[in-house]
Amino acid sequence: MAEESVQKFVIGDVEVLRVVEWQGPVASARKLVPDSGPELWKEYEEQLVPGHWEPGADLALSALQTWVVRSAGRTVLVDTGVGRDRERPGNPLFHRRPGDLPGRLLQAGVDPAEVDLVVNTHIHADHCGWNTHDVHGEWVPTFPRARYLLPAADDHHFGPAGGYGGGVRVDDRLLYEDSVAPVHRAGQAVVWEDGHRIDEHLVLEPAPGHTPGSSVLRVQSRGERAVFVGDLLHSPVQVLRPECSSCFCLDPRGAAESRQRVLERAAEERELVVPAHFSGAGAVEVRKARHGFTLHRWAA
Repeated sequence: MAEESVQKFVIGDVEVLRVVEWQGPVASARKLVPDSGPELWKEYEEQLVPGHWEPGADLALSALQTWVVRSAGRTVLVDTGVGRDRERPGNPLFHRRPGDLPGRLLQAGVDPAEVDLVVNTHIHADHCGWNTHDVHGEWVPTFPRARYLLPAADDHHFGPAGGYGGGVRVDDRLLYEDSVAPVHRAGQAVVWEDGHRIDEHLVLEPAPGHTPGSSVLRVQSRGERAVFVGDLLHSPVQVLRPECSSCFCLDPRGAAESRQRVLERAAEERELVVPAHFSGAGAVEVRKARHGFTLHRWAA
């Protein structure tokens, strides 16, 4: 299901735009979140349907999207999707996928030539594909003036020094070579570890598990807060039961620990939780519950 969508909200003085490239079924519910039994999805059916689960076919719904954050006079992109015409033989959904994130950004009033920063919450094919584009057979940065913020642990793990993820997944070498290495060659990469403050409103923090360098971006302005959690969450089921990791997590236990920690803070500090792939409203406030957390209120 192709769907063009732009959603806007504000966090104090920070403006957020959600630019959706695609929404639809991504996998069976149990394949996406292996530790979640059918009874769990059924228990929370009213909260998962229609935006996040098709119960008849037992399909989890997802979104491919980029978040645009305007803060302190700068334009920041949070993750850049799959890209166009990438060789991803290990993932039919991403393999040679057509796409036009720059065009959709322009439609949303965001000029790719004026993007100041790109945040890759982690290095996976659906988070840094539009870091680059093909110009006369060469991959070059899509955002010519931007600095690209890369978590050091992922840059090492998925790069040549880490053996391109140790060869666990066939696409990791391709991903690094077409979407990350060109940014380094262009001198636009900023590799960070242990935390990185972007400005007075934005700060990056490690949240390892999904990948070694998985990170979250925290926003705080005029008493309002949000946290962009990348792939700590693929489905609202993982809010309701944070011990359940996705099938894509390299360290499921570590991911569950990071998820629990981030959600606890989000509930305590009333942060809006902004996952990378939630369809429907896309962002949600959470509250503490007996077994995990509750979906308190979706973003407008």
